Amino acid sequence: MDLKDKTCIPCEDKNMKPMTHDEAVAYLAQVSEWSLSSDGKEIMRTWMFPDFAQAMIFVNSVADIAEEQGHHPDIYIWYNKVELKLSTHSIKGLSENDFIVAAKIDEL
Repeated sequence: MDLKDKTCIPCEDKNMKPMTHDEAVAYLAQVSEWSLSSDGKEIMRTWMFPDFAQAMIFVNSVADIAEEQGHHPDIYIWYNKVELKLSTHSIKGLSENDFIVAAKIDEL
């Protein structure tokens, strides 16, 4: 099943472990516009828009996905530039949820 067709699952399980570097790289192939942070604990992507209004339309669409999935990115906005970072804070690293949300955002 494609990541974009999956649904995030709650990550409050104390026994859940973050992805290994190799697992993250394998998932990254499915969201190729995203990059892995140097510490391997988050994925990130940057978009450029014609203006602030278009950037905010995008951010609001991302917010809708995040709320629907119960998994929220860190969002940074500089006028027409938007950077998103995804990580599963409860496990201090990456989970499949991060890649599911990334794939859904890529569909916008």
